[in-house]
Amino acid sequence: MSLSIKNCRIIHNGKLISTNIFIDNGKITKIGGFVDADEILDAHNNIVLPGVIDPHVHFREPGFEYKEDLLSGSRAAAAGGATTFLDMPNTNPTTTTIEALQEKRELARKCVVNYGFHFGSSENNIDEIRKAANTASLKIYMNPTTGNMKLEDEGLLRDLFSSHNTIAVHAEDEMIRKAVDLSNTLKNKLYICHQSTKEGLDYINQNRGNILVETTPHHLFLTEEDQNQFVKMKPPLVTKQDQEALWQGIHEGSINTIGTDHAPHTISEKESGEFFGVPGVETSLPLLFNAVNKNMLSLQQLIELTSHNPARIFGIKNKGFIEQGFDADFVIVDPHLTKKVKNEELFTKCGWSPFNNWELEGWPITTIVNGNVVFEHGEVYDIKAREVVFNG
Repeated sequence: MSLSIKNCRIIHNGKLISTNIFIDNGKITKIGGFVDADEILDAHNNIVLPGVIDPHVHFREPGFEYKEDLLSGSRAAAAGGATTFLDMPNTNPTTTTIEALQEKRELARKCVVNYGFHFGSSENNIDEIRKAANTASLKIYMNPTTGNMKLEDEGLLRDLFSSHNTIAVHAEDEMIRKAVDLSNTLKNKLYICHQSTKEGLDYINQNRGNILVETTPHHLFLTEEDQNQFVKMKPPLVTKQDQEALWQGIHEGSINTIGTDHAPHTISEKESGEFFGVPGVETSLPLLFNAVNKNMLSLQQLIELTSHNPARIFGIKNKGFIEQGFDADFVIVDPHLTKKVKNEELFTKCGWSPFNNWELEGWPITTIVNGNVVFEHGEVYDIKAREVVFNG
């Protein structure tokens, strides 16, 4: 099966150019002159981006499928222009054993976008960690959050930090310092999830080894002034000064990725005030493209943060770039389509967004995964994707 995308614009060497893309057997075969194909898709001069790689989602399966499951989460991802997601381990059971990892792999076969998994840490699973193949990272929770996976024993943390090539941490406040210091001592790669404060970012920048930093859309676009039970999260919303430091970090390159930390709960759970986290996988790209339209960041920066860098950091094979030989994962964005986020139109099972009624300019209109159109005209098609491969 071949596909030609004609009349599209892509970023090439930092500039928007008009071109055509030819895809054969799910791979980018040619960029340039038009090639006839089994299927032809006219992009109508809209912008084609490499599909978003969301490095941080909680799709809740197994154990909490009433909030979200891997299929509904992948459908939401497709609608938001994300063609690959990396799922976190705080499910039930936690993804801390080979058996649990294999169960999640089997459950994910129904996904309509590509998927990968972070492996979880516990007090006694070092052997399981070392046997776990093809995982994005070892996730260590150094602060309490959903799932009760916090670890604090110093010796255990040192052993865990030494057990995987890439360590991802949930670390807040003083735990950021501990994680940075451990990483610099042990000389491994550290991925700091959902960084939110100026103080934490300053410490990272002053003690930077092989440390990569993620922030979230909700910390970039909301502050503590927006606080209510629906935007209760860990780490919490921060001050305007913290938010300005995050944007500065994006422009200076000290923030490397934007992960949504998509963490759905039901409306009744959020109304109770006892549940932490917000959905975000299908609103992230519209929020960021709206920021591009407002000159808050460049289109090149958006691509680096959401596609290039996640692929590089986690070593995701053949993903994240519009280059010959890479997998044909794209999102077509209408840069001038303006509409509101509406709870009732979301694909996430929880059915709400902290950005409900926000009017945004620049929306995904078509999502292509492995050369297959999986989202178009507001509809998600049931075409199965596959697990990603991590290099090394």
